[in-house]
Amino acid sequence: MYALVTDGSITKTLSGNRGITIGDIQYPQNIFTLWSAAEKEAIGIYEVVFDNTNKKDEAYYNNTNQTFAFAGGAVTASYGSATAKALTDTLFTAQDEIDGKGTEGEVAAKGLKTKHKRTITAVPSAITTYRAAVRTKSGQMETAIDNAADVDALKALYEYVNTGTEENPVMERPLGEFPEAV
Repeated sequence: MYALVTDGSITKTLSGNRGITIGDIQYPQNIFTLWSAAEKEAIGIYEVVFDNTNKKDEAYYNNTNQTFAFAGGAVTASYGSATAKALTDTLFTAQDEIDGKGTEGEVAAKGLKTKHKRTITAVPSAITTYRAAVRTKSGQMETAIDNAADVDALKALYEYVNTGTEENPVMERPLGEFPEAV
């Protein structure tokens, strides 16, 4: 990022992705990549130096907009003091209710604690699919157990038998197995 400085004041910020007209002269975009810093500064274009001293993690803080200053032959972009985001939910007030924004006591904005708890308790789809498969299999197993006519039939549900061939044995039990964990 660049800034155009005229008479010691920043008059415009520039991205460097297009040409610029200064006075009556049109400069092409490539001056930002081909010209030296001294050549650009000679026509009033300075590269912006970013001062992130006051910038804080945007997940937890609201940062101010950057302000630009020209001093000592350099343009600096810096942030003001960051403000911590609300930890708790913000509720509508009686005035908000009057203004038609919501009903008093309703949540107007979620706080950081609510947002983080939701992240922690969000269940990935692979787990919900697995959980549903376990519940389905559990229901099938319970039905098989309920349908056992006697103790020997119940015992047989748990005994593994070869359902494959002698060369390629597949050991399974009539009750089946739970799905493999994710």
